[in-house]
Amino acid sequence: MELPASLELRREGGDGEVVVLTLARPGKRNALDDATIEALRRFFEEPPAGVKVVVLDAEGDHFSAGLDLAELTERDAVEGLHHSRMWHRAFERIESGRVPVISVLKGAVVGGGLELAAATHLRVAEESAFFALPEGQRGLFVGGGASVRVPRLIGVHRMVDLMLTGRVLTAAEGERLGLVDYRVTAGAGLAKALELAGRIASNSAVTNYAVLHALPRIAASAPEAGLLMESLMAAVAQSSSEAKERMADFLAGRATKVGEA
Repeated sequence: MELPASLELRREGGDGEVVVLTLARPGKRNALDDATIEALRRFFEEPPAGVKVVVLDAEGDHFSAGLDLAELTERDAVEGLHHSRMWHRAFERIESGRVPVISVLKGAVVGGGLELAAATHLRVAEESAFFALPEGQRGLFVGGGASVRVPRLIGVHRMVDLMLTGRVLTAAEGERLGLVDYRVTAGAGLAKALELAGRIASNSAVTNYAVLHALPRIAASAPEAGLLMESLMAAVAQSSSEAKERMADFLAGRATKVGEA
């Protein structure tokens, strides 16, 4: 697909099952304009054929400083509503799309940048990463999904703190609170994300789909409904030909055991 100049795409490895999608506005700390948001929606709505995992990277020293304030025009309430919903559609395509997405975080992960990161499935942060929701200090309220996704990661009370006080979290604090899944040294984020992507790409497609689509719904359900959905998904997964082949390899000693290299 055709991408704006703010996004760059490349395939990794000989099979091309992993792609790296890079935010490419380093001069603006990868601030997110409408063209970039719409391109993200289109990309994750229909990822390239054969792609099993996407790594979301960023050019320069920062992941994203959030909304490009140059686009914060005089909107009335209805226009503001539709603009927010445009962001929601794009990030929903990431969170509930066809492929797992790993974000590589460094420098500013602020405002809309944090909302984008929260929509990805795994977050790898370099030591330089810092997290904030400065909308409260600017007379604004979050509009890209933070009020739903960030509390799921860190709790409502911690998001209240971020918005009321303008608190900035370090990479270490982000890891401790649940914003960060993996914390690595400076410059090591992409390599770690690609390592994880390789593991994920080797999973059964049915299992990856279940993790992305069934697991969140199970977690949000009443226990009995969740357990029923779990049973149904387990039955579907284990009935696939790929699952049967993998179990046969394991029982025959042809597959590695947990903890083995």
